[in-house]
Amino acid sequence: MAIFDEAQYLKNPADQSYKAAQALEARQRLCLTGTPVENNLDELWAIFAVCLPSLFGDRTGFRRNFRTPIEKHGNVERQRVLARRLRPFLLRRTKEEVAADLPAKTEILETVEPDGGQRDLYETIRLAMDKRVREEIARKGLGRSRITILDALVKLRQVCCDPRLVKLETARRRTAAGISSAKLARLLEMVPDLLTDGRRILLFSQFTSMLDLIKPELERCGIAYVELTGATRDRETPVRRFQAGEVPLFLISLKAGGTGLNLTAADTVIHYDPWWNPAVEDQAADRAHRIGQDKPVFVYKLVTAGTVEERMLELQERKRRLGEAIYDHEGAEADTLSVEDVAFLLAPAGGDG
Repeated sequence: MAIFDEAQYLKNPADQSYKAAQALEARQRLCLTGTPVENNLDELWAIFAVCLPSLFGDRTGFRRNFRTPIEKHGNVERQRVLARRLRPFLLRRTKEEVAADLPAKTEILETVEPDGGQRDLYETIRLAMDKRVREEIARKGLGRSRITILDALVKLRQVCCDPRLVKLETARRRTAAGISSAKLARLLEMVPDLLTDGRRILLFSQFTSMLDLIKPELERCGIAYVELTGATRDRETPVRRFQAGEVPLFLISLKAGGTGLNLTAADTVIHYDPWWNPAVEDQAADRAHRIGQDKPVFVYKLVTAGTVEERMLELQERKRRLGEAIYDHEGAEADTLSVEDVAFLLAPAGGDG
């Protein structure tokens, strides 16, 4: 038997890991993952192409029969067919089923109001990105414009995190003039208060460069921490130190620490920046909220008011429905990022899009 843990890493058939998995000879194959669908249904196809290739056949046919009707047209009947076909081959244990073994988890939304300078910078970049994205979609279509869309969203998210992250001349001039991050200021209020209350904290960000801005502020406040990013070669030492109680704060990049860690010494999780895929955030929070945890867990989400971050929270629910749809034979409406979603995300601060 070949068993593939964290099988979501096999979602790209072009990757060497996928090809290596396919090349293994085994009579039976088992894929284990908490997130069989992170972004689109092609990822589900890729996992089953490894463990049960006869179920869906080639990717072209799968896209024609399932992905396109479900994601682009919201076809509930095709969604039901997909769920029925999957059901005999899925063994699922949900968080609700193990709830009796887990302490309470409380999610707290921390909305931060940016000051005038940060909001003005956000609007300046939003206008430029909105124009660029609309032109790109008009010229190439949505499917071939995703890199431009992602770049626009990243820049807007960076303004929300800290204007110093944005590698644009406009942002450099503004930060040189003293524009600061309301979110960083709020974080530096929260963390000392939480530590005073005896909390032990996991702080996640998708941007390692944001962690680099946070670290000197923590040092200035005399707060000890350990860190885990993709550049960390020795993962065991920071985990051991945090679990042993040597330091009260663990800085973690979402990509490096979203899976494969058991950090039950933590009772508080802070997401510094949201993303529209809820599975990614849930996996990160589950580093603390898992079997072996004996304390209530508090999950804080820092969101900049009137920006793309607030809109991402709404898109998270749509992504959650897409993920749940593969289990639900009754069917629930599923969707993914559309032209309308892009316009919604790039709408003016505080506007309706």
